[in-house]
Amino acid sequence: MVLTSLGASPLDPDAPEARRWLLDELAKAEYRNAEPNAFDLAMEAVRDWIASLFEGAGGLPAPVLTLLLVLLVVVLVVVGLLVFGVPRLRRRRRTLAPLFDDHDRRDLATLHRSALAAAARGDWPLAIEERFRAIVRGIVERDLVRVHPGTTARGFTDAAALPFPEHATALHAAAAEFDGVRYLGRDGSQDAYERLTALERDLGASAPADAWPEEASR
Repeated sequence: MVLTSLGASPLDPDAPEARRWLLDELAKAEYRNAEPNAFDLAMEAVRDWIASLFEGAGGLPAPVLTLLLVLLVVVLVVVGLLVFGVPRLRRRRRTLAPLFDDHDRRDLATLHRSALAAAARGDWPLAIEERFRAIVRGIVERDLVRVHPGTTARGFTDAAALPFPEHATALHAAAAEFDGVRYLGRDGSQDAYERLTALERDLGASAPADAWPEEASR
């Protein structure tokens, strides 16, 4: 004989009570975690569609089977793009390349601010250095020339003259100004700084040459 308390729920519930028990049970965390997410549902739909394509395909002619395989590949590619995104042929570098031998990774805006501040206080050697570095950074960010450890100012301008042949003379003159104040102790001048500023502006407004040996600047 089994004894139960008078307040206990009946062991043989009616339909509404059984439905409530079932809903309470399915609401538990372990059941919610087992529910398929949107990706699982999408993959299941793709699998069902692929399976439907090949049902009874054994008797199909070879061209039809080939078409089905091509469609399958296309579907897989589309799904891959949706999941992982479209690959970029040229991804922007995560870190900026150092300029020359100083491990200088400042961006273009920072170099501009530094050049303007130096010019405002009449520090022409530093203003010329920073303006030339801004010229370099601007061309590098356009992915027209790459700098490597050991790249010199003249080496850079030789490479930059390939996409900008009309500015070759001014580029080489700018490199000479940079080397003069950086390594030879020259005082620089406001005129020299303004020439570099004008050169940077002209380069920014110029499109690279239509045909130039791109690999030579790499």
